[in-house]
Amino acid sequence: MKNSLLIFTFMLFGSYSPTLAQTEADRLKNIKAALPAIDAIFKNFAEQNHFPSLAYCLVVDGKMIHTGNLGSINLAKKNAATSKSVYRIASMTKSFAAMAIVKLRDEGKLKLDNPVSMYIPAMKEQGLTADSPEITIRHLLTHAAGFPEDNPWGDRQLAVSEQTMLDMIKKGISFSNSAGIAYEYSNMGFAMLGYIVKKVSGQPYQTYISKNIFEPLGMNSTYWEYSKVPANELVSGYLWLGEQWIEQPMLADGAYGAMGGMLTSIEDFSKYIALNLAAYPPRDDKENSIVKRSSIREMHQASNFSTLNPTYQYPNGRVSPLISAYGYGLRWTKDGDGKLTIGHSGGLPGFGSNWKIMPDYGIGIVSFANLTYASASYLNTQVLDTLISLAKLQPKPLPISPILNQRKNELLSLLPAWENATSKGIFAENFFLDYFPDLLKKEAKAIFDKAGKMIQVGEIVPENNLRGAFVIFCENADIEVSFTLTPENPPLIQEYNIKELPKN
Repeated sequence: MKNSLLIFTFMLFGSYSPTLAQTEADRLKNIKAALPAIDAIFKNFAEQNHFPSLAYCLVVDGKMIHTGNLGSINLAKKNAATSKSVYRIASMTKSFAAMAIVKLRDEGKLKLDNPVSMYIPAMKEQGLTADSPEITIRHLLTHAAGFPEDNPWGDRQLAVSEQTMLDMIKKGISFSNSAGIAYEYSNMGFAMLGYIVKKVSGQPYQTYISKNIFEPLGMNSTYWEYSKVPANELVSGYLWLGEQWIEQPMLADGAYGAMGGMLTSIEDFSKYIALNLAAYPPRDDKENSIVKRSSIREMHQASNFSTLNPTYQYPNGRVSPLISAYGYGLRWTKDGDGKLTIGHSGGLPGFGSNWKIMPDYGIGIVSFANLTYASASYLNTQVLDTLISLAKLQPKPLPISPILNQRKNELLSLLPAWENATSKGIFAENFFLDYFPDLLKKEAKAIFDKAGKMIQVGEIVPENNLRGAFVIFCENADIEVSFTLTPENPPLIQEYNIKELPKN
């Protein structure tokens, strides 16, 4: 009873956890303190890997807080790289094509499970075997159409005409898999998506994406055709061969541009990163004017499993299992510590790029280099891993739903005695069939007696809107209480667990 009264006192006057999350001010201060180390990583990597130039930026909570620019964007003219220099970003283009498809879906103009043959009739009945399912838009978005992996062949198709692409499809596609059963990266699939955007919207995919994504975001230094880029901003691409740089020819815009034709600056791309980060967390705020937040989050989901690497090694030598999948035009990875990363690389003759966001941390990074297939993904992984470590970043806490907090307080008032618990009206109909009052009381009393004098009650840490846990800090040991609510309205407690946590 004494412990129950003390818990009730904490309920009235507030509770806290000694391990408070970083304040926003401390978080930003720690990030800025880590920037010199981040800059050193970029500089060393660029020098060791013979990048003619490198441009990068860090986005935190929707704002570009730091940029870096190294080297020359044109070795003959010796133009220095800036945050306004325009690089070809190759396959980083794919998520823009995917976003256009999702936007058209949201407008009711197509369905993701529509067969591709609705828009490209020559695809009708094409597949690996007679029993292969018809290929859908969703298959194209997630590299599940059964097309063979087509790097580097696809990289050289960038400038082909629409008619050339359609003639190739009409002649017949060679398949490596039946649709829907495997992941295999396909540039051709995204070229088809570009054509579908045109068929559905009535305008070239370049025009549709420019008007509906670039312009609303203020991406005014973003292009499809390299010849339209101001000469002093256009980045030339190079191959490092025989201890020298060899300039690579630029490919014109064509039917395959939806898979990798965009050219943009670090400054412009940071706005797109901010759009993706702004989709989190789910909330009631007014929507943006580009695409629904829920649709962006849908793009970020792991839709098609790619790989499992049980011994993945981070650049600093740390080993962690890593699972990878593909969403809609985006790669999805999660490591053994639960760190989630979403983004995409880009590689073409003369260029290598990558962007990554970590929505749970509210951070994003992008880097562009003008070297053939520059390993920007490895570089960005190293930078984000270092930043989290140096700045001691923690995942942003989920918002606590009112009902979760209410049920926490109601449950607290019962501990450890569980007096009159069956009459409280806060438990679901299954609860006292699965948990017995006498045993609940016996278990709680034993844990509280061993834990000793209570010190503080921590805030609930939500796992989601209807599930969470909190810690009661005591003299000899701490006590963790977790519970889950039902889908009823109002939600009731259906599951409960209490356990002792040893003192650190």
